[in-house]
Amino acid sequence: MIFGTCFRNILLAGAIAACPMALLAQSAAEDLKPEEPYVETLLPPQPQWAYVRGGFGNGGVRIFDGATGKMRGTIETAQFADIAIDPAGKYYYVSETMWSKGNRGTRQDMVTVYDTKSNKLLTEIPLPGRMIMGGQKNNFILSDDGAWGFSYNYDPASSVDVVDLLKRKFVKAIELPGCATLIPNPVGFSALCSDGSLATIEVASAKPKITRTKPFFSATGDPIFDNLPYDKTKKQATFLTYSGLIYQATMGATPTIGEPFSIQEAAGVRKGDMKPLDVNWLPGGRELMALHKPSGHLYVLMHKGEVWSHVESGEEIWDVDLAAKKVVKRRPLKQPASSLEVTQDAAPLLFVNDKEGNIYVLDAKTMEEKRKIEKAGPGMILTADVGTSAAPAAGGN
Repeated sequence: MIFGTCFRNILLAGAIAACPMALLAQSAAEDLKPEEPYVETLLPPQPQWAYVRGGFGNGGVRIFDGATGKMRGTIETAQFADIAIDPAGKYYYVSETMWSKGNRGTRQDMVTVYDTKSNKLLTEIPLPGRMIMGGQKNNFILSDDGAWGFSYNYDPASSVDVVDLLKRKFVKAIELPGCATLIPNPVGFSALCSDGSLATIEVASAKPKITRTKPFFSATGDPIFDNLPYDKTKKQATFLTYSGLIYQATMGATPTIGEPFSIQEAAGVRKGDMKPLDVNWLPGGRELMALHKPSGHLYVLMHKGEVWSHVESGEEIWDVDLAAKKVVKRRPLKQPASSLEVTQDAAPLLFVNDKEGNIYVLDAKTMEEKRKIEKAGPGMILTADVGTSAAPAAGGN
């Protein structure tokens, strides 16, 4: 026997021999050594990653890989924060508000900057104020080249904080009464206004120049949804009204707004309207549309309902070919969804979440379900739009 042989060798040699029991004890001692701390690094933002908010009133943004369903990391955020991704893929920017005593004390408004690979806090850029409403993509936006940040504020009236992201400093606040929902623009930014117009703000001069288009929608009769998509390659924003009208506007010093078309008529059904008690297919949800920019396909959450049911979750996803002005596919959902987003690669994925926070990953072209990620988060979803360059945006001190 091995044990007997070792025991005999110990007696004969008068010394401890290297037997299995001694080796096991040595191995156990090595296992008890304290672990050395280390930090894993992430890849920069990937095309098929989804950034998911924890939900209304919850901080933190979780990163999921749509190709595998695995969680890659977490970005720390305060409650009601807004997040934007540097187009070069180097930084995560968080526009957030916090108090020194949790729910009271000294208020602090800032843009927090994180490194995308290490998630390390790089700096905090103080702001004079910001709109405390998380989960709105268009409350905090970046210029196309990532050099400037624009954070919507309401203290005590509408204004926009301009942040130089290269110099890491607040530059100025621009008053913008009656306007909100920010959109990137080569000359600065644009915003939708309560009179139905689109305001454009040129920020390069010491005194910002503000111009407005003619009113093209009714903010009280048929409002436009916020959380609207923007294509920086085409400099084009896509608007959707509560009744289902789709507009496209090309951004510039003088934006041009195209004629709208009905998403219902594009699907071969009756046009939507704002008549009371009229049940029809209508758009609805918190983050109800997403644009695959390379193909020009707009994905919209739709439900059967009456006027002002715009907060209702979607029962179907409608795939709209914007160039053809046609709904090319309708996909019923197993569970109603309030948010959706699409990746910007050649094989795009759709992410939709239900009220329980489950994420369903679909093939955007076929609408086939690829996987389900349980309890990922019920809040807003964001995907990265990285790898393209843009001319520097206007700015100034």
